[in-house]
Amino acid sequence: MNISHRPSRPRLLIIGGGFAGLNLAKTVDKRRWDVTLVDRHNYHSFPPLFYQVASSGLESSDICFPFRREMRSRKVKGVRYRLGDVKAIDFAAKQVRTQFETIAYDSLVIAAGTTNNFFGIPDLREHVYTIKSVAQAIRCRNEVLDRLERAAISSDPAVKARLLTFVVVGGGPAGVEIAGALGEMKRYVIPREYPGLSREEMKVILVESSDALLRAMSKASGEDAFEALGRLMVDVRLGKTVKAYENGVVSFTDGSAIETETVIWTAGVTGETFSVEGTEAAPGPGNRWLVDEYNRVEGLPDVYAIGDIALHVSSDYPRGCPQVAQVAIQQARNLGRNLSSGRFDRPFKYKDKGSMATIGRNKAVVDIGKIHLSGWPAWAAWMGVHLMSLLGMRNKAVVLLNWMVSYFTFSAGLRLMLRPSKYPLRSYWDK
Repeated sequence: MNISHRPSRPRLLIIGGGFAGLNLAKTVDKRRWDVTLVDRHNYHSFPPLFYQVASSGLESSDICFPFRREMRSRKVKGVRYRLGDVKAIDFAAKQVRTQFETIAYDSLVIAAGTTNNFFGIPDLREHVYTIKSVAQAIRCRNEVLDRLERAAISSDPAVKARLLTFVVVGGGPAGVEIAGALGEMKRYVIPREYPGLSREEMKVILVESSDALLRAMSKASGEDAFEALGRLMVDVRLGKTVKAYENGVVSFTDGSAIETETVIWTAGVTGETFSVEGTEAAPGPGNRWLVDEYNRVEGLPDVYAIGDIALHVSSDYPRGCPQVAQVAIQQARNLGRNLSSGRFDRPFKYKDKGSMATIGRNKAVVDIGKIHLSGWPAWAAWMGVHLMSLLGMRNKAVVLLNWMVSYFTFSAGLRLMLRPSKYPLRSYWDK
């Protein structure tokens, strides 16, 4: 199917409905532009809380919001949504191809975000669990619960040890948060819900290739995270670089190894890839599209990139802006205003509003400029910011209720293994 109708307004096509794409759709003037948003999912999701889905703290519907419902709202009304996984972009013909259709555009915004980076380690993608999407988080949750249930009925000490060893790779916010969540499960859930198991039998190991956790944050935040994880009985191992994961064994470049059935990979990201036609332009480092101060892709007229997939180099950020939600939101709003006015007179300049990560109950770290917070104040700030950032009052209320119940009872009550049925097969589903 070809979608090539030419309305009276120029056609603006946005690839990706994450923080960047959805905020652009809200900001740009729909009276000036005919806006279409294409995404492989029919919902907007909230990546900072994927780890809570993976650790049974929240249900997936709590952090997702349907695009079609959002597009009834005042700020997004008039935007069309198309379901599709973008496979190719023909910059010469000004067309985007998904598995279902070809969509023509006059101006294109690439806001597709990032995916997991496995740093060229062979077959790693097929054997580790990741939490870069809701589907991946649900799969991770199912597998963690599967290991606990199988360990509870196993009589073989060697098998039980492999089942109860969880290795988290990557000491950034995602790795610290999922390791902390597993540590809480080890400390509070195992004694209450798995009487046949002991805390000591479950091992949560966080490995990081550098010499500190949370390297993108302050030194104090990394040290506080290290200490908090220790209190949750998480074994943190720094200076450990993964070499391979084969036959249930993670091997490291220093010659050491860990036997485990569960490796959760949070070690890096790379830009989403597309087949590119009609140009010699290509993404830069990290598979990110190089953009100028107005988020215009270098060498491609009428093409823009925002969010994690954009590489905006400046004197403040010589390696590009950090790949965080605030950059995506600010770039989207700035580009929307420039597109709405028809004049590119507002260069983008990132305003750092701070960084934060949580390490479990009453434990978080926050950096705002030179101010560093930790413990309960940081945890309260983390909860407030994340609650306000969720779409929809229902989602905010449900998440708050879940957090309150978990706080007072130490039990989220969502530890359900819900596996999809294999048949009938659907070849166009994401693998």
